[in-house]
Amino acid sequence: MTERLTTLQARRIALAAQGFTRPRPDAVERRHLVSTLRRLGFFQIDSVNVLQRAHYLPLYSRVGPYDLEVFHRAAGRAPRAMFEYWAHVATFVDVDLWPAMQHRMASRRGLWGGPERVAQEQPDLVDAVLEHVAAHGPRTARQVDAAVGEEVDRDRSHWGWNWSATKNALEYLFHTGQLTSARRTAQFERQYDLPERVIPAAVLARPALDEAEAHRVMVEHAARAHGVATAPCLRDYFRSAPEPTRAAIEDLADAGVLLPVQVRGWDRPAWVHHEAVRPRVVRARALLSPFDPVVFERERTERLFGFRYRIEIYVPKAQREFGYYVLPFLLGDDLVARVDLKADRSRGTLVVHGAWAEVGAPGDTAAELAEELRTMAGWLGLDAIEVGHRGDLVETLRGLVQGSTTRPRTSGRSA
Repeated sequence: MTERLTTLQARRIALAAQGFTRPRPDAVERRHLVSTLRRLGFFQIDSVNVLQRAHYLPLYSRVGPYDLEVFHRAAGRAPRAMFEYWAHVATFVDVDLWPAMQHRMASRRGLWGGPERVAQEQPDLVDAVLEHVAAHGPRTARQVDAAVGEEVDRDRSHWGWNWSATKNALEYLFHTGQLTSARRTAQFERQYDLPERVIPAAVLARPALDEAEAHRVMVEHAARAHGVATAPCLRDYFRSAPEPTRAAIEDLADAGVLLPVQVRGWDRPAWVHHEAVRPRVVRARALLSPFDPVVFERERTERLFGFRYRIEIYVPKAQREFGYYVLPFLLGDDLVARVDLKADRSRGTLVVHGAWAEVGAPGDTAAELAEELRTMAGWLGLDAIEVGHRGDLVETLRGLVQGSTTRPRTSGRSA
């Protein structure tokens, strides 16, 4: 018999699976990062720095203010806890998932455009780039470009994608697992190196998983991270292939790892992980990145929270409904508000361009949001909070956040 859940029960299961029923520690250490990383599987990478780079935010949302060096050491120094690859999209991935990602590397799944063309048309260049990094790595694309001497006219009409043939060769080697990222520079450039100089030896020694087993690992990980999810949500988490995902769901259901449930109001069957915690109450308070796993699948966000969310970075300013970089505000077991934020580092100020309450938001929403904004400003090393004029929460917020912030012991200043 299929279990039936209310939306509220499903929401609480999902938040518990994402780590929002655990108290924030007094001091964040590597073990807190590792625990969060293993729970989520990855941190999605985004270079937009109007507030804070997106990959730093999911850890902050769960454990509170932390020193970014904790993250940098886990990503860029031995023994590494994570590596860069295309998991959901570009991500810092739990290093234990390296064997599961190798089927993508071998199959070249998702390989696109320039990297694929260079591999087909200039194999000698690809070999030369690999030889150079093997001899001199870790190296940035600019360093490899200069050393290999690739001189190619580039199309300057598309900022950020006017890659040279050398850069495309590096990305081909990265995608196929022949190179990985040793770390990022202060300018956020990837430094390429051989996997054997980056991935822990014990992990490299594990056999690569075939497609079927890799999908079972990814689907179970997605189910554990989501708590409760439909089949499309399980597929989206690692952007896995449709047919192997369907087969993996069937295998895991047959094994009792996934249990069928029906969530009230959902028009699709769902699955709950057999070890999912079912809390009676969730007392969370967090600002969520636009790329946080709680909200990155927008249809799921609407089903769980009744919260319609779209990121408007690429929407012309005059057409934006809420703002450029809007973060959902989680309070208790619900998304109760959204806030458009910017870190004005030149003035040491966290700017609140706008803040809006959701229908049915509790009466203490503004006060709780003000406290969370003070915490975030302190983490970012900002001394003041400035509230703008857009949204129904701003007048109350302005009165609550006047004055200096209190900085915590750790700083979230960007590298």
